[in-house]
Amino acid sequence: MPSPSSLHARARWASLSLLLALAACGGGSGSSTPEPTPAPPPGPVPAPSPAPAPAPTPSGSDRIEPYDPGATQAVQATKQGAQAAAAAQDARTVALGPLAATSVKAAALVDPGTPLQIGQARSVADTATPEATARLLRWQPGARGTQVAALRFVAEGAHGVRLGVLVQALPEGAVLRAYGTPQGDVVQISARQLQELAARNAQGGADETVARTWWSPDFGGAQTTLEIEVASAADIAAVRLSVPRLSHFTQAPQQAEEALLPKAAGSCNVDVACRPEYLEQSRSVARMLFVREDGQTYLCTGTLMNDASSSGTPYFLSANHCVGTQAVASTLTTDWFLRAPGCGAAGTTPAATRVAGGATLLYAAARTDTAFMRLNNPPPAGIVYAGSYFGTPLQPGAALADVHHPAGDPQKISLGTLQRYSVCGGSFCSSSDATEGTYLTLNWQSGVVEGGSSGSAAFVTLGQRRYVVGQLLGGSSSCAVPTGVDHYGRFDLSYREAIKNWLNPGA
Repeated sequence: MPSPSSLHARARWASLSLLLALAACGGGSGSSTPEPTPAPPPGPVPAPSPAPAPAPTPSGSDRIEPYDPGATQAVQATKQGAQAAAAAQDARTVALGPLAATSVKAAALVDPGTPLQIGQARSVADTATPEATARLLRWQPGARGTQVAALRFVAEGAHGVRLGVLVQALPEGAVLRAYGTPQGDVVQISARQLQELAARNAQGGADETVARTWWSPDFGGAQTTLEIEVASAADIAAVRLSVPRLSHFTQAPQQAEEALLPKAAGSCNVDVACRPEYLEQSRSVARMLFVREDGQTYLCTGTLMNDASSSGTPYFLSANHCVGTQAVASTLTTDWFLRAPGCGAAGTTPAATRVAGGATLLYAAARTDTAFMRLNNPPPAGIVYAGSYFGTPLQPGAALADVHHPAGDPQKISLGTLQRYSVCGGSFCSSSDATEGTYLTLNWQSGVVEGGSSGSAAFVTLGQRRYVVGQLLGGSSSCAVPTGVDHYGRFDLSYREAIKNWLNPGA
């Protein structure tokens, strides 16, 4: 992972700071954790099930226990308390026709290290430069004694639109907002937060263009509106931003949630609602949407992780091949409680919640395909922070489980067995042992994993609790080849290498 301490990175950020005339006041970085606000969890919490087979229970120093706050942080849904400034009625529309061809498919994962692509990058000529964008903005007085302008972007046939907003300069106190409709969910980011976003991205090794790009969330349709609000006395000429690209969703992330549409994942996958003893783990798992530097949008799965002090800090584990840079982590949105309301039922539970705001990438390693982050906004009420095990290596034959989002579907559960240890590189994995192997290799007795499952955690049951022992790289299983094997980066190795510095700094 690029080091923020290099002289080159510092020089690049020093140059970037001169270009960003952003405010020094406003929202925070999201690095601190708010005090919990009591709220009931969404739905009943079943008692933990007994271990599927007798297993020795290692000492407590070899694990971090899961943490169920019962009442956790206030819900931070997509709306985040923001409201549109009613500029949309005067917004000019930037229209893009349909894609000439759609090549993205919700295919099963075949090669290791393949997240599921659901969005294509598209160039936007009308707003490619700050000068062209400025000519389209119609400024008007805002209801809060401010000046407001908006642009509506429509991509014909899109199942979602994320705007790549390149911010060169903003006057003090400026705010950007994104929404599908002014009456719907609104996501807001302040000048201060944009400055911090650019700083994190630059320190993570991104070039100036990537570092200064804010990717809006999508709102589930063919249009997204960008709104800019500045103080009444601000110089409009000081607003220098553009939208040179957007990401056009060729597949709706939520398509499987709608009763009239077929589910995207293979039919051999099992709803987590069919195994209620795993609902505690389900409450730790989120579907991930993120945009890479090239503007393409992808899906993966990640898991909320507890630390030794149960501090409630939103540490989040996924795969390096999903999120390998700070610039990609900054685009992250997470979908929680995205599961069927009953075994085999259509749709999702009403508790399903989206959280925007990105993440801070703390550690990334290709050796174990690890991405370890801290979410910039807290997860919703009702989550569980997963426990982890990093003790004596598991023996082949150990029973393991994975809660994941294959093809972006509501949560599924796969039950399998540790076959061996492996070493993986590129698209190939070779057999090894617990001394040299950096991956756990599993086969399945129930369910499989697919594209979109990448980064999901393997849980082992020890005593009456379940613990994360790895995260999914990929492999060869599918409903057509249920005997295929899949590979999970070893959590015990990444924990000892670096992750303990956050989860257990006193160890």
